[in-house]
Amino acid sequence: MKFAIITPALVTGAFSERVRFTSYILFICLFFVLIYAPLAHMTWHPDGFLLKLGVLDFAGGTVVHMSAGVAALASAIYLRKRTDQEMKPARITYVLLGTGLLWFGWFGFNGGSAMGANNLAAIALGTTAVASGAAAFSWIIFDALRGKKPSAMGTSIGAVVGLVAITPAAGFVSLAHALVIGVVAAIVSNLMVEWRTRTSIDDTLDVFPCHGVGGLVGMILTGVFASPGINSAVVDKGLFFGETKLFTTHILVAICVLVAVFIMTMIILKITDLITPLRVSEEEEAEGLDISQLGESL
Repeated sequence: MKFAIITPALVTGAFSERVRFTSYILFICLFFVLIYAPLAHMTWHPDGFLLKLGVLDFAGGTVVHMSAGVAALASAIYLRKRTDQEMKPARITYVLLGTGLLWFGWFGFNGGSAMGANNLAAIALGTTAVASGAAAFSWIIFDALRGKKPSAMGTSIGAVVGLVAITPAAGFVSLAHALVIGVVAAIVSNLMVEWRTRTSIDDTLDVFPCHGVGGLVGMILTGVFASPGINSAVVDKGLFFGETKLFTTHILVAICVLVAVFIMTMIILKITDLITPLRVSEEEEAEGLDISQLGESL
């Protein structure tokens, strides 16, 4: 249930400062019923359609992060830009604190998916730490190579991208391969963030470039590096070990999930908008949603 609530919560970052609180509550309910629950069943239930196809998702790369990322993209497109797009962090120290809490919590997110205090949980803890650390370092090094200043913000974003990318693979790959996943995810997501800034898409917190793309990279690379030597649940070896079935399956399923979630999110947004208007008025947006929606201020 924690996975179920964090998935639509991630989407919030894409349309923050634009949505009525009551409309958001309705959106969460519809998202859970029409997107999260079916996808979770197909991926994790013993009779699940995707599981029977051979799809591997250890802790939610596809179910949580890809679905949230694509839903975020759809939401940002549907709701259009904010009136005032200037949004800077209140305090970098808070960003670092939040990243530390996320990193620590992610050990439960991934390690807990082993369903026990066992060897598989230890592997998941190790791959989670390695991928996130590699991604954090790679993000700022890649920034520096492109003439940007390496920053605490960049380090934090990179760490989260690494956590996202290793999520589907955590219990299926080695530590060495986890390092590769972290590096690749950081570079790809960094480029996607740069691309997003050049478009008219107002994804406030870059949920799609980080969670959507990070989850996609993780899913694809799970199909590359998954090994039965790490987890006996791996029936078909990854592409790195000379077999193509798992990799091909992951590519095809990833495309289908991206398209299906995008279309379904657009439908949910339209339904929500018809029942209760999604977007706040210009006056409410200018006043700030803390005050206009909740009657509170920091």
